[in-house]
Amino acid sequence: MKRPELKQGNGENMKTLIAFIVVFGLIVLVHEFGHFYVAKKAGVRIREFAIGMGPKLFQTRKNGTTYTLRILPVGGYVRMAGRGEDESDSLRPGMTVTVVETDGLVTRINQSDQVELVGGRPFIIDDADLVNDLYLQGYWSDNEEELVKLAVDHDATMIEADGTEVLIAPADTQFQSAKLWQRALINFAGPFNNFVLTLVLFIGLAFALPGVTTTTIKAVRPDSPAALAGLKPGDTITAVNQQKVTSWQGLQGKIQPAQNKRLVLTYQRQHQSKKAVVKPQAVEIQGNKIGQIGIMPATTTALGARLKYAFQATGQAALQIWRAIVNLVQDFSLNKLGGPVAIYKSTEQASDYGLLSIVAFTAMLSINLGMMNLLPIPALDGGKLVMNGIEAITGHPVSEKIEVALTVVGALVLVVLMVLVTGNDILRYFIN
Repeated sequence: MKRPELKQGNGENMKTLIAFIVVFGLIVLVHEFGHFYVAKKAGVRIREFAIGMGPKLFQTRKNGTTYTLRILPVGGYVRMAGRGEDESDSLRPGMTVTVVETDGLVTRINQSDQVELVGGRPFIIDDADLVNDLYLQGYWSDNEEELVKLAVDHDATMIEADGTEVLIAPADTQFQSAKLWQRALINFAGPFNNFVLTLVLFIGLAFALPGVTTTTIKAVRPDSPAALAGLKPGDTITAVNQQKVTSWQGLQGKIQPAQNKRLVLTYQRQHQSKKAVVKPQAVEIQGNKIGQIGIMPATTTALGARLKYAFQATGQAALQIWRAIVNLVQDFSLNKLGGPVAIYKSTEQASDYGLLSIVAFTAMLSINLGMMNLLPIPALDGGKLVMNGIEAITGHPVSEKIEVALTVVGALVLVVLMVLVTGNDILRYFIN
């Protein structure tokens, strides 16, 4: 009797794992594609667009970008020319590489022992510059007495130690060579794409649902603040504290932050305007307290209402994330943060309710990623935008040493925080 239960459990775990990979992978890839697309348009060389993380399984190159599929099917990344990378540093004196020359120019450089180049010749490096002057200096392995200097083609490729072949990164193709406004757009494009994904998902959800929510009440929970105030099914709420509301999301935005506070609701009942006074009850959801008055919304199938729902749901999601960020700053707790483990458990809960629940969860997670990335923390897109702002004000870019130092510190803080959050998630979900 226990064996079928085990299979069912394994099946549920596999369903959750697949949903987690799809959800997390989608929002990260959409984010990275934003950086990729804008950088390409700005003339920045995209050396690699990776799907997944870890060791490479497959690679192909098109229009100057190497696309790789990697073994861990979670997320991905974009490698731009510049951004602290310089192949010249990896070509150390005394190192032997294989080079291929075409019409007097080096077109391929191989550092990998996993790849053999047809027509390649071993070359011992003495000096190299693949950014500005584009040359290799050293000795052919069959003549170590004659020092030679080889010109390198602007679009030459480098085969790295793991066998990944990417274009080199001359100075004019690097991120730093783009104009300030272009660099700022590149930094903002990732979060922006997450916002767009959220809107697209909510539009899809709006048309997939039997109907979308309105401010008309469908049901009132007994003994709730709404019931005690005399609200009934069929009433349509039109204002909160004399501020007009036209959507369920807007109504939530007024009620949720007002726990235990007096609110005056204006509503329509049988074409008559009435008022009711309520005090939302404080309810804790995922570590955050929100106000509820105990009502359920009626729905509509109108086309305009569906589109309106999608935009308003996106705005409400952004508002909820912003409030959560403010609450986190005001009263920090690891329980208010969630790492991959918490995302996995939330995906598990969403998958239990079906595809539409997963779509809604993905929309929320996408805008969460976008807004968190805009926080002014070094190593995040928001921190890079701060650097862009300083450059715009002073007329000079922040020193590369300072920027690198801040980025390293920011990355270390994020890594430590991620370790603490993940450990706390394990305690919350699997031990306690």
